[in-house]
Amino acid sequence: MDPKTKSSLLWGVVAALAFLVLVQGYELLFGAGVTVPAKAAVAVVVAAAATALTYAADGRLPGNESP
Repeated sequence: MDPKTKSSLLWGVVAALAFLVLVQGYELLFGAGVTVPAKAAVAVVVAAAATALTYAADGRLPGNESP
């Protein structure tokens, strides 16, 4: 697998997991329940957006010296 693609996919996974952690914290603090399908749907959208953004921005960000 191309390193650029692999890196972008991993950033997508990180973004989705970070979103799910934030939703869990919101539920713990405010007691508002969010349905599991809603969490999953938004997590997939967040992962796809983060993957696309990091793939497009790879090499354009300052300080990114990966080969």
